[in-house]
Amino acid sequence: MSTDALQKVFKTLADSTRVRILALLEREELAVQELMDVLGMPQSRVSRHLGILREAGLLRDRREGTYVFYRFAAPQDGVWRDAWELARRALAGDPQAARDAASLERAVEARASRIRTFFDSVGPEWDALRRFFNDDALRARAIAHLAPAGWTVCDVGTGTGILAKELARLGLRVIAVDPAPKRLAAARRALDKDGITSVELRGGEAQALPLADGEVHAAFAHMVLHYVPQPGEAIREMARVVKPGGRVVVVDFVRHEAEWMRDELGLLWLGFPPEEIEGWLAAAGLAGVRIEQFASASARPDLPATFVASAEKH
Repeated sequence: MSTDALQKVFKTLADSTRVRILALLEREELAVQELMDVLGMPQSRVSRHLGILREAGLLRDRREGTYVFYRFAAPQDGVWRDAWELARRALAGDPQAARDAASLERAVEARASRIRTFFDSVGPEWDALRRFFNDDALRARAIAHLAPAGWTVCDVGTGTGILAKELARLGLRVIAVDPAPKRLAAARRALDKDGITSVELRGGEAQALPLADGEVHAAFAHMVLHYVPQPGEAIREMARVVKPGGRVVVVDFVRHEAEWMRDELGLLWLGFPPEEIEGWLAAAGLAGVRIEQFASASARPDLPATFVASAEKH
């Protein structure tokens, strides 16, 4: 490495704000506004440091509609890697770094809180909202990927239990998970009304499923990942709770630019490119990935395409 290149390494990591930003983005992908909130800094200052870090190759960015999210890009060069390890160790006992970590946790919780507020606001209208997207057709496509009668299936983000009921009627035992007590109560009422006893309801998040390792034969997330702060972690959790030989199935929107869905429907993610889903499934240790895409079957022309992805645990 030349003297000039070495000087660039030291100059980039000599600034405490840039080191703080990298430490945050190593833990969580964040938008500029979120970084501003966590660091307590104006946009101009945060954006300037992000530009320097991106030019140094230490960041990756991803555009979601009008939002840009940043994450840490682990340096491959030995000098950069060693310098970052040294900077990271220096943060271990730093009070400011501890305050940043606590502020980051609050920012991540704020994301989840916005989603909970949205679902509380739609309440009983959620079933009608899902039908707006021609949900019945999507469910039929996804169920075809699932499992034979007698299997136990986890329905991640069950909502009011529509899919759980359909799975139970196919002869499957269902563990239906949702973080919202109101939705679980609505699901219980619907199940009791129809006399369905093979569905167990559990409270919990997609990123920390309340199931033991290998507890189910299949795990299913239907129109859930776009509300999950860390979709890749949710897929890893689905893989964790599935037995060897079992299956993980994900249904969601293909990446799109329908910004109104973020504003009106509370989406955190404007869909996902198939290659990103494939990467998350593979990273979770799953094989035989299969992804099918479908044009929207809704009467509304501005709705994005959808996909059904499935993979097996060996």
